This record gives sequence, C-alpha cells and structure tokens, in this order.
Amino acid sequence: MSRSQCAPFVLEQIPRFEVLCKAPSIVRISFACCGLNEESSSMAMEITSRSVPGTPSAEIATDKTTQPGTPVELPDPIQSRPRRGILRMVPQLTRRNFSSRATELSGGKAIVLSVPKSGRTWIRTFLCAYFCKLHGREFTLRPERYGEPGIPRLVFSHDLFEHRTKGDLWDRVRGKYLVPKRELQRAKIVLLVRDPRDCFVSLYVQMTRRDPTAPAKFQKKTVSDLLRDERFGIPGIIRAMNDWLHEFAGRNNFMIIRYEALRASPAEHFRELLAVLGETAPDMSIFQEALDFSQFENMQKLEAAGAFDSKILLPGDVRDPESFKVRRGKIGGYREYLPAEDQEYAAAVLAELDERFGYGRPETAPIA
Repeated sequence: MSRSQCAPFVLEQIPRFEVLCKAPSIVRISFACCGLNEESSSMAMEITSRSVPGTPSAEIATDKTTQPGTPVELPDPIQSRPRRGILRMVPQLTRRNFSSRATELSGGKAIVLSVPKSGRTWIRTFLCAYFCKLHGREFTLRPERYGEPGIPRLVFSHDLFEHRTKGDLWDRVRGKYLVPKRELQRAKIVLLVRDPRDCFVSLYVQMTRRDPTAPAKFQKKTVSDLLRDERFGIPGIIRAMNDWLHEFAGRNNFMIIRYEALRASPAEHFRELLAVLGETAPDMSIFQEALDFSQFENMQKLEAAGAFDSKILLPGDVRDPESFKVRRGKIGGYREYLPAEDQEYAAAVLAELDERFGYGRPETAPIA
C-alpha cells in the first residue's frame, strides 16, 4: 500500500493510540502507521479542548445504580462521563477488524463481552447445556457445529481488554481481537461484569499458575507489581469496563449482567439471558438440568476429567486446584490474596470505575 493510499484513512483505522500527555487542556496522540516509509512511520497531532466541537463543559451526574440483569438506559455515551474529553470516543473511532478472525466474531444472535475471569465460562456452559439438551444433542461448548436452526449462535469476546493486552502491534493494527462495529449494531450485547479486584486476582492466578504461554516477565512479577500494571492490572480492567459502558450506554440492544447477581440468584438471571435469546418460555425441566450441570462443583469435575471439548478448559495441573479454569468463583476472594496495602490501592483505583456498575461504594458494593 502506498503512502498516498494509506494517508486518507490512517486516523480512523489504526487502532493503537498512546496517550503521551494527560494535561486537561491538551492531548497528544501518537499512533503507528502501517505501510509508510521510515521517515514518516510515526505521526503526532495535538488537540486542544477548544478545537474539539461539542466538547462537554460539565460532567453529568446520576443517582441511579444499574440493576443487575436489566437493560441499561443511560445518557447518550458521548455526553456521559466526559472527564477525558476526546479520549472517551476512542473505542468508537478505532473499532475496525481487518483480520480473518473477524468472521469468528460475527454472526451471533448475542455478543457477550467481558474482562477475563468475569464468569463467562459459567454462562457459556449453562447456555450450551440448555440448548443442546433442548434439541436432543450431546453437550458441547461449540453447539453451532450442529447446524440446528433453534440453537442460537453466541459470540464470546474479551474485545477491548484483549485488544490491549494480547498479540503484537500488527494484531492491534488489524484490530484482530475487536468485535466488528457492524456486529455490535446488529446483535444483542450482554456486558458481563465482576468486581475488578476479584477479576484481577483470578487473572493473576491464571497467568502465574495455569497459563504456560503467559509472558515470563509477568509470571515472575509479584501480585503487588502486577496489580499496578497499566494493561494487565486493575487499571486496565477498569479502563475496559468504562470504555464499554461509554460506548454502549443508551442502546436498546444492551444489557449488563453482574456476576455477583448471578451467584445470588442464578435461576432469575439465567432466565433473563434466555429471554434475550428469544427463549421467553423455557422448558423448566431442561432449565433445571442446565442449572445443575453448570454448578461450579460439576464444572470442576468435568474439567478435571477433560470432558470439555476445548483446550482452554484444561487444568494446568490436575493436582493443583489453583490451576483450574473453573477455580473458585468466590465473591470478595481478593481479600485472601491481596495484603492490606494492595487492598487500599485497589480501592483507590476503583474510584475511577463508573459508579453505575455498582462497585466501590458501600451501599452498592457486592457483599461477600
């Protein structure tokens, strides 16, 4: 691709932005440009708040807390939480996927987005168990292979979080891990969230005890060091959650499900998930079977026996419970792993999480 061909769309389609200056009146954005010669391989632009039309002048406050498992009706995303100005629009500006993986992330009736270790294996197991049983098929985590019209295709993705933490520069340039924008406009979007502190601890255990492909530099880090990492630590988790909410808030095809609510009342919230998929009157006998099948104790037994038809659902060491994909699922378990100083740091950073998620404040924080 020539320089003249690349130039017209480089700002919109290069999905790697690095904030070099965070002063309130000026933002300097540097981005890598593919296909250009060495002399012009990097470009920079400066944008002042005065030069951006429609820059919000005041933050919108809300007293409402999102109810777990219900559609979210929130202010227009561009008008809400404007603290970071134009950077809040980054997900919309950079959501492009030019890789072959875009096909895998397309065609779903629903798209389940989450930070790793938010409980999506549990949701996936329940939904697959229900629909496979409903149509007389053997359980699989890939039921689309049956080609049954009544089994909805589901897309599960870590999307922005994976985009920022996985792969190399070329993967990010192509948007390899991003769900295509057109799919997010067409399908139902389910954002599965969990207390970022519990997410982080589970991710840390996975990277250090279970995943042999995790970078060696992270495997050698202490929990305190990794907690503060801008990409893999709690700041990166909070950033992804805030960006998703900013991007999708106000859409009628968007709902939030809280992991803590699922643990407290799985039958209620799994029925809500089925309703999103058009199953408004589920077969209750099959529903109960799927609930029992997806209980943590049973999932751990299945994982230990290698019954899941997925290589990602294999324990690192069957003798080490901490190396299992289905590990504990405990609410507030981070307290058993983080020393007091790290808990204080995590609580301080949690103040950056959008309050509508319901974490961090005493009156709405999930109770262990």
